[in-house]
Amino acid sequence: MAVHLTSPDLQSKLEQWAAQTGRSADELVENVMAGYFDELVDARHMLDSRYDDIKSGKVKLIPGDEVEAELRQRIADRRSER
Repeated sequence: MAVHLTSPDLQSKLEQWAAQTGRSADELVENVMAGYFDELVDARHMLDSRYDDIKSGKVKLIPGDEVEAELRQRIADRRSER
């Protein structure tokens, strides 16, 4: 597999990291990609679980304007405590 990096800065960072670690650039890219895909799988499982909780009614959604009002109130309360 060939990977073409369009960013010279990224290419430079990869080459520097490879030189510092004594590992090949191919190996570093492969490890990064493996970690990235593991994170995607974890995120997908978390989102599916949250969606299932919402769909089942286990979790109550809070409208955005209520969240915003709550945050603004907390900020105001903290400022007045000072």
